[in-house]
Amino acid sequence: MKADADPHSFGLSAVQAAELERADLVVFNGLGLEENVLRHVDAARRSGVPTLEVGRAVGPLTFRGGADGGPEEEAGQPDPHFWTDPDRMRRATGLIADRIVEHVDAVDESAIRANAARYDRELADLTTWMEKSFDRIPEDRKALVTNHHVFGYLADRFGFRVIGAVVPSGTTLASPSSSDLRSLTRAMREAGVRTVFADSSQPTRLAEVLRTELGGRVEVVELYSESLTAKGGGADTYLRMMRANTTAMTDGLVPDSPGD
Repeated sequence: MKADADPHSFGLSAVQAAELERADLVVFNGLGLEENVLRHVDAARRSGVPTLEVGRAVGPLTFRGGADGGPEEEAGQPDPHFWTDPDRMRRATGLIADRIVEHVDAVDESAIRANAARYDRELADLTTWMEKSFDRIPEDRKALVTNHHVFGYLADRFGFRVIGAVVPSGTTLASPSSSDLRSLTRAMREAGVRTVFADSSQPTRLAEVLRTELGGRVEVVELYSESLTAKGGGADTYLRMMRANTTAMTDGLVPDSPGD
């Protein structure tokens, strides 16, 4: 997937689809994230290619449904955005290393294991750093409003409340109704929330609507939630993406002054 792309709408070329069917191993997020790619993964599996659906293997959460967890029709469905929890990414690292050793010929197992162990330590350090950063946010400020429901795992891991989303869905391909926006602005007023976190791969137009609905006193903060940037763009690796998001969320939610 190219930098700054949207995984929900990303598609493969015919050449890429053919490559999947000749692969030693296909690793994919799963849980419905790659909506236009899954048929190619299924074709590769039918061709005998081993596959690993990482999201299903790391203990997925489900959408709750309702105002704070997506529309009712998604209630109980698995949430594919597990990477916002670095602890689950640690599990993913070990699983991927195991499958590579098992299925990919001519790899150096000791190198794979050493690299996986090194990355596991980096992810553990990331978790510790995120915990310390988020501890700066007062408990009554640990509330999230986003473009769509993408940070459920982060909220669960680090003790945030998900107030709602501009697009009340787990996919960017959905669209909000006027009643959705009214419900969200009502929930934001009740929670005293004035910060909306918008995906970097999506325009902020929908989030900007909330400024009008709430009287212009809404800050829109951009996050790198579903794709990496090009090299040097500020979030060109997973670790840099998570650190950039943590900094942006903390700065957006910590009050400017004791009386704010």
